Amino acid sequence: MNRIAIDGGQSALRLRVAASARTGTGPGYTHGPDALMRMLDAIRVAAAEVELQGPVDVVALGLTGYPQAPGVAERFAGQVGELLDADEVRLTQDMVTAHAGALPAGYGVVVAAGTGLVCLAVDRDGTWRKLDGHGYLFGDAGSAFAIGRAGLVAVQRARDGRGPVTKLADTAIDPVLLYRSSTLVDDVARFAPEVLRCAAEGDPVAHDVLVRAAGDIAETIGAAVAQLAGEGPVPVACVGGLFAGAGEQLLTPVRAALPARARLIPAAGNSLDGAERLATGPTGTYADLIVTYRR
Repeated sequence: MNRIAIDGGQSALRLRVAASARTGTGPGYTHGPDALMRMLDAIRVAAAEVELQGPVDVVALGLTGYPQAPGVAERFAGQVGELLDADEVRLTQDMVTAHAGALPAGYGVVVAAGTGLVCLAVDRDGTWRKLDGHGYLFGDAGSAFAIGRAGLVAVQRARDGRGPVTKLADTAIDPVLLYRSSTLVDDVARFAPEVLRCAAEGDPVAHDVLVRAAGDIAETIGAAVAQLAGEGPVPVACVGGLFAGAGEQLLTPVRAALPARARLIPAAGNSLDGAERLATGPTGTYADLIVTYRR
């Protein structure tokens, strides 16, 4: 059986053929009226890279920029089906595939942080609650974008003499020029590793940015844990490119700020693993969060 998993993030789209584990990549999600068409193009690029040959039995996709308008997700799932010659398409948000990959048992909280940040809490009875994932203007607290933006604000403040001196200002980037970029969100998020590096080297301004981001992440986790019934410990997994790059530099202050019920555990897998799980098995707990197209 030919089953395909797709993880569509803001920085890149990844496509995996379940049987062979071959993986192709395409451009990440970009905001705009043609965002879904660009995503189809990214899927086409990734499929060509793995030399995908149809027909396909099942495709499961977890996407950043999941279409929220009525009927749009259904139409997009149909377009993916046509593109990949697929009998069935299972379309959901990237937070769902992140959760499915990280916590195979289903119960618990997953925070997925890359360019953006979203959190999903799933209770033992299958009820769920999404937190944050509100985008770079109104949410994504603690994300790589949030860290990068705070770092670039510190750069401008230092250069103006309005803020403290910081190693961050040594960058060749002129933040104001980023306004012109069609990939502004991704560009800003790419400054986060520089903030982490300067924090590790003892820069107090960068350290303060990191600590505030950790506090924001812990606040989101705390709110998610509070949604789950009972008083016992709740497994919490932190996944995504931000945590992969920062490791304990970020996890240590997050852990210190967590409520007593939250128990950080290693993720069993990533978002692409979660998409593969949804492509190769029953949707189970996540059925209400998935749009299905069948031809």
